[in-house]
Amino acid sequence: MDVLEVQQIRNTEIGRLDVLFSKAAGISRALARVWLESGVVQVNGVVVQKASTALKGSELLEWVVPPPLPTEILPEDIPLTILYEDDDLIAVDKPAGMLTHPAAHVHSGTLVNALLGRVPLALEGEDFGGEGYRPGIVHRLDQDTSGVIIVAKTREAHSKLAKAFADRRTKKQYLAITVGVPPSTTVDASIGRHPTVKTRMSVAGTNAREAQTDFLVLSESPNRHALVKARIHTGRTHQIRVHLQHLQTPILGDDVYGKPSSLIDRQALHAWQLEVQHPITFEPLRIRCAPPADMVQAWLELGGVWQEVSD
Repeated sequence: MDVLEVQQIRNTEIGRLDVLFSKAAGISRALARVWLESGVVQVNGVVVQKASTALKGSELLEWVVPPPLPTEILPEDIPLTILYEDDDLIAVDKPAGMLTHPAAHVHSGTLVNALLGRVPLALEGEDFGGEGYRPGIVHRLDQDTSGVIIVAKTREAHSKLAKAFADRRTKKQYLAITVGVPPSTTVDASIGRHPTVKTRMSVAGTNAREAQTDFLVLSESPNRHALVKARIHTGRTHQIRVHLQHLQTPILGDDVYGKPSSLIDRQALHAWQLEVQHPITFEPLRIRCAPPADMVQAWLELGGVWQEVSD
């Protein structure tokens, strides 16, 4: 196991936390923001993640130096289900259990490794603001969430797709199985880092940011479970999972925001449909990904009847 390095310094300047921390740690401001958001920085013994936090010139800054991220991603021969592909982009069905891109301790077996074994990707080998090497990636899915994800093959496509996601000019719909039946409603509840558990998010957590999700109950099982369609208007970490927990109807099998299930070995959440304008031709794209067998089987075992999902 790697031994993490802890550093500290007494701040003597007045200004924004991200600016002063980047100077203290000897890193770029972009990387400083990444470290802040990951929860590794403390100010006077308290974790602070907001980059614009004002420092008065007498604070003790302490941080854990994250382990180095990979500087090279090797192509791997990993089978993928291709949903759409042209010269500019590729959309695939990311299987549950696969990371979108390499992280600190995972350098292989990711979607990026698999794609590089098949096609060239945009921005190969470049560092995305200190978050590691993520060629082609413009959005992400949680490791145990399955479904459609779109990846850029050219620099121009990457730039335009990334802006479309940032400007919320995409439409993302998911399917989930819930424990309990939520209302068909819109949840408008900010999400931030959990105040005590750094790996979790929570409604009204630390440095919460706006988050909005539409929920529509498609069907109910006899034992009070529901098949739910969710559309996210924002892209916060774990957004659908946190909002369903907030409604007291967590996702089946979600061992972080609910509890494990004998019916499925991961959270029953699937990215079903993505709508976006093609970054080069400007044609509308609607890419769908059929629900995976493990979710269908879990729903049937709950006594539900699977039906075709429509808009």
